[in-house]
Amino acid sequence: MKCLIVLMACLILSEAAIKVPLIRGKSIKESMREKGIHLPYTDPALKYHPEILATTTIDSLTFAGAYYFGVISVGTPPQSFQVLFDTGSSNLWVNSVYCSTQACTSKTQFNPQQSSTFQSTSQTFYLPYGAGALNGVFGYDTVTLAGIQIPNQELGLSTNEPSQPFLQAPFDGILGLAYPSIAVGNVMPLVDTMMQQGLLEQNLFGIYLCPEGGSGSEVSFGAVDTNMYQGQIYWTPVTAETYWQIGIQEVTISGQQTGWCSQYGGCQAIVDTGTPSLTAPSSFLSSMMQSIGAQQNSYGEYAVDCSQVNNLPTLTFTISGTNLPLPPSAYVQNQGGYCIIDITPTYLPSQNNQPMWILGDVFLRVYYSVYDRANNQVGFAQVA
Repeated sequence: MKCLIVLMACLILSEAAIKVPLIRGKSIKESMREKGIHLPYTDPALKYHPEILATTTIDSLTFAGAYYFGVISVGTPPQSFQVLFDTGSSNLWVNSVYCSTQACTSKTQFNPQQSSTFQSTSQTFYLPYGAGALNGVFGYDTVTLAGIQIPNQELGLSTNEPSQPFLQAPFDGILGLAYPSIAVGNVMPLVDTMMQQGLLEQNLFGIYLCPEGGSGSEVSFGAVDTNMYQGQIYWTPVTAETYWQIGIQEVTISGQQTGWCSQYGGCQAIVDTGTPSLTAPSSFLSSMMQSIGAQQNSYGEYAVDCSQVNNLPTLTFTISGTNLPLPPSAYVQNQGGYCIIDITPTYLPSQNNQPMWILGDVFLRVYYSVYDRANNQVGFAQVA
């Protein structure tokens, strides 16, 4: 296993950085829970399953957690949309006037006829979700990101979005930030277009996700934002150029090694802003919850006494030799005095049969993350 490389002052935020503010939105799951309705659990790693890898890159549980979305514009003159910035997928798509279902008409819709730069294609696409599916057609147009124009970007325009779950989704589309190898329709992802057009000072982007109740979340394209983290950024190599997949050497609980990863020669993890929770291999979940002292409720969720949160164990991930701790304040979600452990199970292994974790927003609110396409590595630093 390679040692982590310390990122020195060579990556400094400059005027050339393209910074997109992100807003944390309430999820469908949160909204439904407030109404006393509990949604059934869907394995968030379904999108990583080899059988569906070629047909979908969209998170099957995108709709179950909180969202971090930002504004982009499409067309000339620009039409604005709120899109989910998702490191777990590679396609860009938005709602369009080609779709007449309520899930489309109740939100902002892109109208190609009102854009002088739009170029149509006859290529259609299908993106299945854990619940429902999206149909669309590809086209080309200018995409504007934080005032920077990206001409001739291929994107998807929805033609059919069923009410469940799209009607409740608080965004107008998804902007995928993963590798082109998993893009449906062999479409060039937006980041690749920006790289090809020389719009980025450096071929990387950094993401800061604010904690609940906070503000200032952002994606910074072309340079890291040194105001968003403290100390050093540590790097680990990408193990598969599909999703942002990396290796984990060990997981410790309160300083005690679990041996969960070492017995398999390591674990794999996907760094995914489109997955709200920390997702653990199902075979480890029971032991983990026992160590935490959490009890399962009738909905399958694990809960703890809110007064005991500060006494819960710290989970530590050893990634390329560096220990990255996750305190209980990060993985416990207080829902009106009822404290849920925001760690969910996945039943699907990685392609090399090493246990698969998903480092979702629970992890990414603690660590500023950098996605380096030039060197195929992911960096982590303690948030400021």
